[in-house]
Amino acid sequence: MKTNTGQVQTTYSARGVPSYSVEIWHDGLNKHRLIKGSDLAVVISKLNIQANDWDERWALVSARNAQREDRQYKKEQLLDKKAEAASRTQEAIDELADIQGILKHTLSVNDEIDWERLKSVAPFSEPAPPPPREVQAPTAATAPVAPLASDKEYQPTLGFLTFLFPAKKRRAIEAAEHRLAQATAHWQSAMTSYAAREAERQRVYEEAVAAAKVRHANLLEEWHVRRADYLKMQKENNDAIDAQRQAYLAGNPASIVDYCDMVLSASEYPESFPQEFELDYNPGTKTLIVDYKLPSPDHMPRIKAVKYVASSDEFEEQYITEAQANKQYDDALYQICLRTIHELYEADVISAIAAIVFNGLVTSIDRSMGKSVTACLLSVHATRPEFLGINLDLVEPKQCFKSLKGVGSSKLHGLAPVPPIMAMSRDDARFVAAYAVADSLDHTSNLAAISWEDFEHLIREMFEKEFQSSGGEVKVTQASRDGGVDAIAFDPDPIRGGKIVIQAKRYTSTVGVGAVRDLFGTVMNEGANKGILVTTSDYGPDSYAFAKGKPLQLLNGANLLSLLERHGFKAHINLNEARKIAKSV
Repeated sequence: MKTNTGQVQTTYSARGVPSYSVEIWHDGLNKHRLIKGSDLAVVISKLNIQANDWDERWALVSARNAQREDRQYKKEQLLDKKAEAASRTQEAIDELADIQGILKHTLSVNDEIDWERLKSVAPFSEPAPPPPREVQAPTAATAPVAPLASDKEYQPTLGFLTFLFPAKKRRAIEAAEHRLAQATAHWQSAMTSYAAREAERQRVYEEAVAAAKVRHANLLEEWHVRRADYLKMQKENNDAIDAQRQAYLAGNPASIVDYCDMVLSASEYPESFPQEFELDYNPGTKTLIVDYKLPSPDHMPRIKAVKYVASSDEFEEQYITEAQANKQYDDALYQICLRTIHELYEADVISAIAAIVFNGLVTSIDRSMGKSVTACLLSVHATRPEFLGINLDLVEPKQCFKSLKGVGSSKLHGLAPVPPIMAMSRDDARFVAAYAVADSLDHTSNLAAISWEDFEHLIREMFEKEFQSSGGEVKVTQASRDGGVDAIAFDPDPIRGGKIVIQAKRYTSTVGVGAVRDLFGTVMNEGANKGILVTTSDYGPDSYAFAKGKPLQLLNGANLLSLLERHGFKAHINLNEARKIAKSV
């Protein structure tokens, strides 16, 4: 089982600036990620790094499973159950040791991104086509033998009487000459056929040789084209990586985020850990905010030993105590926090980061409701000077976290949420003051005929009611009438929610696929999690086809009326009436 990747999606902003995204997932590891960026080569490079990482992890999982199957086979064959128990015990000890050494593991690793390693230096792997196999030359057939006058059968038969009668002798000589003449004629005919056959065989041979040479020349030319394409793409990718490196070294904010993403993606953790994160960088304050998804208690190993009980022919797993498990979990979270900050500062060779805010998020099951919930369990703000002054090799993680004035409950395993010290920025100069529209509506209100400004604020109002139960907010942007962002919603759920782009189309005709494409491009350009397009009319089949499989939701007029009705408002949509009003204006 290997890592799967989707097709690279290219979208364009209103100004024509392209951005790229591609999905990557691994069914075996149950991993999924959307990689996006403004540079195709960097996106591909990040894609390859993630794919290689997951493939290596899966190889380890497969190797471990194979080893277990092999041990099982030997166990069944040799009844060596105690050796099996000892091996599993050692695995359990190693897993617990890995958790205890989360922080120390990174101290021996240089977390700076080696840009040269991101480049492809592999030669074109396809060998050149071999020379054509030699065509076997035809073997010449035996040529007909020419008759000779000296041959016995062409000699006249001269007896005693031929010497007595000259005429008889003459007839014998003439008969011999006639036989020779006939044989010669037959030979000449045979030689003509022989020469024609030999010439044809030679022609076929020469054509076969020429065809083999042409085939080889074509194969060689195609190989040179593929090799040239490979080397060209390799150079373009490497040049793009160099360009991304220069952008990072120049302090480009987007490149700094991409660089930090690569740093954290390269960090090795136990397979069961989520290792998912979101990054936000403020170039004004040089502050990096990291929303990091931490493992839940269920992700932590608890087996400390495995014992084989001969009397029952069973293996008995022994676990660490609940107190030990709680201490292990809390300690692991503090270590991940410190390790993440250390990796980012160590890799920051241009000192682009003056402060890091780490928000540790955990998704778990609320046992009282039976639902999945995500909460921020710990949050810390660490400036560069104070953090680099810490000797991480000797610290006690919890005490170090507290000395940095980190926020978190005394017992992290209790999963008690805390407010993050600093959350992802939502500042946007495009936002304008909102006003209410829904209260002025009644069953006589034709949504297709209200002003486009009222329509955008109505949409903001409806989605604000949708999100208010979860603490979300919706803001309307300045009127641009350019098909850009009409409203932006912020869902506070750090895993399921995020930034949502909303566009409102008060149309009296079918919305074309171009508008849906524009929305997708805006979602990518805004770095949003989802896009919602709302219209008073409807969408064509090509619009629905384009939106399929993308983080897009299309709401037509019927959906909009249903949304209003769900929140206690009445209205109607009459497209013909709206068209007549528009013509009369």
